[in-house]
Amino acid sequence: MKKLTILFLFFTSIGFAQDIIPTEKNPVKVTPILHGTVVLEYENLTIYVDPYGGAERFSNQKKADIVLITDIHGDHHNQETLDGLDLSQTIIIAPSAVAEKLPTNTYKSVEVLGNGESKSILGVGISAIPMYNLPETSDSRHPKGRGNGYILNLGGKNFYLSGDTEDIPEMRSLNNIDVAFVCMNLPYTMDVEQAASAVSAFKPGIVYPYHYRGGNGLSDVEKFKTLVSGSTPEVEVRLRNWYPEN
Repeated sequence: MKKLTILFLFFTSIGFAQDIIPTEKNPVKVTPILHGTVVLEYENLTIYVDPYGGAERFSNQKKADIVLITDIHGDHHNQETLDGLDLSQTIIIAPSAVAEKLPTNTYKSVEVLGNGESKSILGVGISAIPMYNLPETSDSRHPKGRGNGYILNLGGKNFYLSGDTEDIPEMRSLNNIDVAFVCMNLPYTMDVEQAASAVSAFKPGIVYPYHYRGGNGLSDVEKFKTLVSGSTPEVEVRLRNWYPEN
């Protein structure tokens, strides 16, 4: 897979770095917000992923046309943040375990996706894929089938958002991923070695380590970059600041 090239990187007045990623059509703007939260902009669409950390973090962002929620936990389905945003014209995409917790008559619509299902929403192809912990047990923090990772097709490029997962077979066997956002925080998901091994297996064009604050602070994303670069140098690792207050 050819490595994507960055057009430019700049900082907003509130300190977030924004990457502009070219596609076959118009570019996609990637804005890290906090932890597992990211904003993607493509053409006239704005997509929020797992809005978290308070509505004020989105004060410089356009209103969301689509919100993706991966799981029920508060750093993914954060109702306080959702309630502080104007989402009256927003389509929410969520697994059923999240959808059943959302208030009614608040959003334009709520579209439920389960693992293995796909929909086209406002011209964006969205596929839900598994995210879960290993080994699979009844008391798992993230049991298989409850939450979603997502693959979005924007301008002919595939963007993968891992959600909370370990290096599961479904992730390792992904194909044709241009940009990946991969979690790595113990004890909730996986360590940097697992994440690097999985990325080296599915070989995205670009990978962003995100969701890397765990029980012992921030994961060593520099080590993740070294591991990936050593095993699969064709994968570009981009380190961005997902924790602006640290």
